Amino acid sequence: MTTALTWRQKADAIYRLLRWDKPAGRLILMIPALWGVFLASGGAPPLALVAIMVIGTFATSAAGCVINDLWDRNIDPLVERTRKRPLASRELTVPVAIVTCLVGLACAWGLTFFLNTFTFWLCVAAVPVIALYPGAKRVFPVPQLVLSIAWGFAALIAWSAVRGNLDPQAWLLWGATVCWTLGFDTAYALSDKEDDLKIGVKSSAIFFGRFAAEAVGLFFLGTAILLAILAYQMSLGAGLYAAIFVAGVLWFREYRQLKIGSNPGRFMRIFNENVTIGFILLAGMIGGTIF
Repeated sequence: MTTALTWRQKADAIYRLLRWDKPAGRLILMIPALWGVFLASGGAPPLALVAIMVIGTFATSAAGCVINDLWDRNIDPLVERTRKRPLASRELTVPVAIVTCLVGLACAWGLTFFLNTFTFWLCVAAVPVIALYPGAKRVFPVPQLVLSIAWGFAALIAWSAVRGNLDPQAWLLWGATVCWTLGFDTAYALSDKEDDLKIGVKSSAIFFGRFAAEAVGLFFLGTAILLAILAYQMSLGAGLYAAIFVAGVLWFREYRQLKIGSNPGRFMRIFNENVTIGFILLAGMIGGTIF
């Protein structure tokens, strides 16, 4: 029988349930939203809209983490990386997690009232994708694709919040976001590959097998190509091209780490480094409107 938690312990457990102790995962969802809002506005979006995107992605990603842990509360204890999560360790109960999730979704829903009607329905469309991703790993061979599509909604929502529609360039940004997410999340999935095989959970790391490094490299290459096409179509300047070049160098180094490295910590380093790469690209997008 577990000992009842004090309110401080419960607050700490909820904090960890929302993954706010691991900001990289929250920032990496915010980045496509910032890409979309800055590109669609020509590099100078209203500050209030930027704030809505930032708060909205934090609230949505927090709710998404809770949904994921509710799905996985019985298999997370079997995975080394996730066995200490609050639901897996039974620090928190399912009802507490459900209420926490509903609060996060309510916060995100409240922000939609500041957006146009088209963007509101894009937000609604994103919810089932977010909710179903954890289940995808049980039936779909590349569940990271479902996650990547969910990530892509952040770019589309931000773009439409500025322009009220989705131009062809918005879909290029969506494609770049999907490729980027497939790249860094496949690298991340490699850290759980052995545990996932034992449990019977599917992942892109398992699907691509010994060609996982090549798949990651191709996803990152696709990201760079789509962003370069986007830069050309939007007549952006050298700032973005320079950022794409820097990102390409870092992505190639990550590919080499996956191909010849042996340190298990490289998977998490690649994930964290892509937060930095995302902000480098954001700076290039802003700079591309000036230079």
